[in-house]
Amino acid sequence: MWQGFVEAVRQWRRARPKWVRRWIAGIVGTTILLIGIALIVLPGPALLVIPLGLAVLASEFVWAQRLLEWLKSLLGKARLKETLAKYGFRKRPSSRNPIDHDR
Repeated sequence: MWQGFVEAVRQWRRARPKWVRRWIAGIVGTTILLIGIALIVLPGPALLVIPLGLAVLASEFVWAQRLLEWLKSLLGKARLKETLAKYGFRKRPSSRNPIDHDR
């Protein structure tokens, strides 16, 4: 089902000059990224939309590729810390309020 769509997009990209692809990726990616940033304070899936905007930008821009890789590594480190805490190799953050421990 998706193979035909993906192939059509690839053919369209090959038929366009690089500057056109960069402009389109820049406009679409920036728009998606700004919507994602707005969804941080508005109700919506900001944590899904922001990486999507970065992925569109990363299709044509190296700085966006680097930022996306940095975010992936940051997520990987968070998962590693949670896994270590789960198996007792690292202390989990205390859920107690530090002010309440004297009561």
